[in-house]
Amino acid sequence: MIVAWVWLGLAIATEIVGTLQLRTLANGWHVLPAVIVVVSYSASFLLMIPALRTLNVGVSYAIWSGVGTGAIATIGAIWFGDRLNAVAVVGLVLIVAGVVAVTLSGGTSHG
Repeated sequence: MIVAWVWLGLAIATEIVGTLQLRTLANGWHVLPAVIVVVSYSASFLLMIPALRTLNVGVSYAIWSGVGTGAIATIGAIWFGDRLNAVAVVGLVLIVAGVVAVTLSGGTSHG
């Protein structure tokens, strides 16, 4: 079961890398960031496969997307100066709370 979480963590990390490179592309088209986006997203999906051998798809996807969203919002605020007002911060806290609730629900592995 721990190995599945490692795979999921790697899938999340590569998705974050790809999304950050999308932000780089917003400033102008460059081949290297575009390649990184394609490779990162492809790797993210491929890394989900071994995680899904143990973890439920709904829970895995909720964690993957929730953690990714929270991380991207936080990194965007730090690295790119994206503004997060109080409503956005509350929303991020709710996403984290939802991910924790889903994880603690016991629905994380095939039964």
